[in-house]
Amino acid sequence: MARQAAAHPHRPAVVCGTETLTYTQLENRAEDFARRLRDAGVGHGDVVGVLAHRSTALIVTLLAVLKAGAAYLVVDPGEPDGRCARLLEDAGAGVVVAEEERAGRVPPHCRLLGMPGPDEPAARPEAAALPAGHPDQLAYVSYTSGSTGEPKGVGVPHRAVARLLYAPDWMEIHGDDVFLELAPVAFDASTIEIWGPLVNGARLVVHAGRTVELDQLAKEIQQEGVTVLLLTTGLFNQMVTQHLEAFEGVRHVLTGGDVASASHVRRLMDAYPGLLFTNGYGPTENTSFTTCWTTDTPPAADESVPIGRPIKGTRIAILDAELRPVPDGETGELYTSGDGLARGYVGRPGATAERFVADPYAPEPGARMYRTGDLVRRRPDGLVEFLGRADQQVKIRGFRVEPGHVEAVLTRYPEVRDAVVVPQADASGNKRLLAYVLPEPEAAEAATAAPDGAAGLAARLREALSAELPPHLVPWAVLLRPELPLNRNGKVDRKALPATTRVARGLGTPLVLPRTPLEERLAALWGEVLGVEPVGVRDDFFALGGHSLLAAQLIAALRRETGQDVSARTLYLRPTIEELAAELS
Repeated sequence: MARQAAAHPHRPAVVCGTETLTYTQLENRAEDFARRLRDAGVGHGDVVGVLAHRSTALIVTLLAVLKAGAAYLVVDPGEPDGRCARLLEDAGAGVVVAEEERAGRVPPHCRLLGMPGPDEPAARPEAAALPAGHPDQLAYVSYTSGSTGEPKGVGVPHRAVARLLYAPDWMEIHGDDVFLELAPVAFDASTIEIWGPLVNGARLVVHAGRTVELDQLAKEIQQEGVTVLLLTTGLFNQMVTQHLEAFEGVRHVLTGGDVASASHVRRLMDAYPGLLFTNGYGPTENTSFTTCWTTDTPPAADESVPIGRPIKGTRIAILDAELRPVPDGETGELYTSGDGLARGYVGRPGATAERFVADPYAPEPGARMYRTGDLVRRRPDGLVEFLGRADQQVKIRGFRVEPGHVEAVLTRYPEVRDAVVVPQADASGNKRLLAYVLPEPEAAEAATAAPDGAAGLAARLREALSAELPPHLVPWAVLLRPELPLNRNGKVDRKALPATTRVARGLGTPLVLPRTPLEERLAALWGEVLGVEPVGVRDDFFALGGHSLLAAQLIAALRRETGQDVSARTLYLRPTIEELAAELS
């Protein structure tokens, strides 16, 4: 970053809305704030919590934390308060930088600092020099779902990010490129979006909106002249389907986070010949991307989208259960090693030792490799193809999810004897979680006698999960079962659990049925998109299981049915049918 600021001092570095920072301004503000962090007691190797939405100030903060010799932990502002506090405590964050509106969520044992502003005081002449960086210095901590119900903080060093983005071999980054930062900054896709342009002298456009509305996103891509665009798989599919025109002028499209749809990739590349496309694969434990397939030729009609080859500084091995290499074409588990490896899980040596194992194939002694749990095979052309998980881990809206994490939380509740959480595809093909709960006999009896019945208990369990877990871990529905099916070995037979495309309304609030033709039409649309029935006119779209991808589907359906344009902002501000009908009227 310092080299780019010296080489291109007046080149725009970060743009967010109407605010632009040049490389010199970004460098100076980050160094001034880094000294403020040091004055607040931040030392080498410390973890600094960050509670903020996307902005230029957020980018300044992240760079300042690194310059102070520390690592950042960005906590999504949408996290429940309890989880926010747990993550900060688990990572050992003693200092937290927060927006003013988020300051009340900072635990009392943490020192609070406000976000850096344009009037950030310059460093005192006597201020000590900032510490020199080192490749093995911790850069950031990113939390992933854990099967025990406790999230695990992955500690990523500078070396791993540099291997991914500094002079990468899987893509070219030019000084006149424009990247869009769109992913949640707590999600490791943001590593590519933020540091990809900045360490290579390109321009970073920060999406200022707190929600992603497809129409506005399409306009932003065009207005800002975005040339390199990373979209998680679900969002990529939606943009190709609904806003193919948005990709005009984009020279390189990247996707990752789930299995790529070959039909969507073909549709995009057929529309824009010469476009570069990358399908990236990789766990957080190996820093965003481990393998990449970069091409200007769409996959054939009978082909899936491969995950490609290992990137620079990365080794992979496809092994059997005895850690022996499998022949090409045969299925094995993917192990990865090299400079992209994380240090491990912060404060969890046992979990680290379980997943980061000795690498018997490394040229250097003492090397480790990470067991991904992903099943793959190598094709005759040398490209690697993803086949599925060896365990139950899934991707929900681009986030890695252990259903066992949700099961562990559910079974802590006194009303629950046992619980099984499984992924299920919704009508558009995106995955969601469905929870099957075997209640304790006393709880089941009480629910039967209660006015709201079993639905009331299911609603209370889901509300409890919503207060404790991030939105992508909250099941679409909680279904009470008198028993859970078992297989011959006495284990829960997940395949025998009844599938469902519609579930009963799971809210504890009174049901108010539609009263006008417009409300009836809206209720039908909501039921179709959410898979919930009945839908009350005062039911909150997001409380019923809605999220940003479903909101985009609903907005498109509203446009088809009513001929009116409804913005995502309108839906977020007026999330009930009653409010939305009044707005449309």
